[in-house]
Amino acid sequence: MGSLTATLLEARYPRYIEALSQYICQPQLPKALAKFLYQIDNLTTEVPQNARLPSFDGVLHVHHSASATFYSPSEVCGVGGLHRELIRSSPSFGGSPRRDTVFVEIDPTKPGLLGMVVARVLLFFSFTYRRAHYSCAFVNWFVRDDDTPDEDTGMWTVRLEKDQSHRNWQVLYEVISVDSVVRGAHILPVFGAHRVPEKFRFQEALDHYKTFFVNHLVDHHAHELITG
Repeated sequence: MGSLTATLLEARYPRYIEALSQYICQPQLPKALAKFLYQIDNLTTEVPQNARLPSFDGVLHVHHSASATFYSPSEVCGVGGLHRELIRSSPSFGGSPRRDTVFVEIDPTKPGLLGMVVARVLLFFSFTYRRAHYSCAFVNWFVRDDDTPDEDTGMWTVRLEKDQSHRNWQVLYEVISVDSVVRGAHILPVFGAHRVPEKFRFQEALDHYKTFFVNHLVDHHAHELITG
């Protein structure tokens, strides 16, 4: 698939989990990290509801981007060339927050989007745990609406995943290893029949629309990756 590497660390962030979660206004981060550490300790992807989660008092390093490198034959890269892209998660990029979306591999045996999930990166960070170094992303998920693409556009549709067991349908968050990130994803709002307000900013689209098309036409590699 390729590789993903976190870029330079940002020095102005708090270094400990509770202070960091308050600083970036993400109270779900400590529990999400504890679940990730539980998966490491128990060599599992499942975390029981009554599991005793480990605590973490180590130092965290925040990154505003990660560099993805993957094989992408094209006119620009050549038939044997590699493509490099930056995936950003920054509180200010061009005057507005930027939280890129990515493809995360969950099942390499399944083709295309059947083996991947789209995620929005809310934070890149790294740390050392039990003498091993980990580069991670704090994400929320965009899950498929159906098991087949949209008939009219040929594109898959996804929507923000929420926990339906709660009355208010809370958004689900997770800490994942950057090793599971394949590359950046490009998703388009399903606008529907309503007119878009004139002062609406594209940076707000991920927060205001419910359903999105997964764009497999953004480049050659995305087309091959998504269509399987």
